[in-house]
Amino acid sequence: MAIIQCNFVSSSLMRSVPIHVILPTDKFAPGAAVREKPFKTLYLLHGILGNYTDWVNGTRIQRWAEDRDLAVVMPSGDNSFYVDNKKSGNFYGNFIGKELVEFTRRTFPLSRKREDTFIGGLSMGGYGSIVNALQHPETFGAVCALSSALIIPEVPTHTEYTDNPFTNRGYYEAIFGDIDQVVGGPNDPDALAEQLKESPVKPKFFMACGTEDNLIHPNRAFRDHLQSLGYDVTWLEGPGAHEWDFWDTYIHKALDWLPLGDVKQGISSGHISA
Repeated sequence: MAIIQCNFVSSSLMRSVPIHVILPTDKFAPGAAVREKPFKTLYLLHGILGNYTDWVNGTRIQRWAEDRDLAVVMPSGDNSFYVDNKKSGNFYGNFIGKELVEFTRRTFPLSRKREDTFIGGLSMGGYGSIVNALQHPETFGAVCALSSALIIPEVPTHTEYTDNPFTNRGYYEAIFGDIDQVVGGPNDPDALAEQLKESPVKPKFFMACGTEDNLIHPNRAFRDHLQSLGYDVTWLEGPGAHEWDFWDTYIHKALDWLPLGDVKQGISSGHISA
């Protein structure tokens, strides 16, 4: 399995940004032809306080992607929730939803088909995957959202400027702009789903959350809202909190859900049998 660390200059963020890319271009098995056609691709987003290395360090995504001939692109989103903010000049939504896809398609052997292009993430990244898929349904055919930080209804309740970044009004203003306008706005998943409900081009959803996770209730509520609007939603929940054991288990289930074809192991140090 080839895993590539790449840095490129982002026009959306006006700086050099790092990404990890998993590419099964070195996968081989005795008597089998090396795969050369473009790869289906999962853009996989980390959670708050994380970076582009989190998924490789915290889960077995590398091995599972190789088995499924899946390319995985993992960017850094800082603590941005992967949305645009014109006032601060941080255009993370444009970076994820457009620029990153365009750059990686130019640079690596990735499929350009919507039905082969997926987005997912955990916590903040789960929220980011939902919002960007709904904002760019022409690009992303499916979403894998784990323990999503569906916090929009709570954002306007942060009225004080505090030293705690997660209760600090200033932090949310730096992300969303005018937080009194965030409900129903362009980064509200419920509003975005409503706007897209009549469209023939809507992403499919895989959602999962642990029953001991404080985010279980907003995730169930968003599941119900999507289903009421006619979206195709697969929902799983099970024992677990907001932690890597749960995400390791459920990203595997998400990959089984994606339309990736048969699982075929190649020869590697972890699988050497003929």
